[in-house]
Amino acid sequence: MDSIKAKINEIAAFAAEKNNLYLIEVVLRGHDQNRVIEIYYDAVESLNAEICAHLSREISEEIEQNGLFNGKYRLEVSSPGVDRPLKFAGQYNKHVNRNFELVYNEGGSEKKLKCRLKLVEGEDFYFETDKKDLIKINFSDIIKAKVNISFS
Repeated sequence: MDSIKAKINEIAAFAAEKNNLYLIEVVLRGHDQNRVIEIYYDAVESLNAEICAHLSREISEEIEQNGLFNGKYRLEVSSPGVDRPLKFAGQYNKHVNRNFELVYNEGGSEKKLKCRLKLVEGEDFYFETDKKDLIKINFSDIIKAKVNISFS
């Protein structure tokens, strides 16, 4: 199964590169006769159902051409949910003015912060704290970043 997952990762990564997307995760579950493949992508702007359908067709063709499964499988291509942490610097732009829960490295120690993303400059991100302080954090120092969606 590891070689099949590696091949699916390769196919999914190629599709991401070709379509200017970020490959977030590939999940392979189920058993040989009833496999489920979940592939999560993100985009600089937004990822809609039309793009996901296109990716699904493209990836299915590659899976079939490579004869990866003997039994049936179900392929699900979607964007990551809000519960998934951000993995790439390019994902941050569309989250300006949203609240975050951050875990980051500062001088060799791990810090946690609830804040709001105010500005993105390349891989430097400026977050506003509850006390209205502006903190600059480089992408390389971020251990985990999760967007908090507010419904108010």
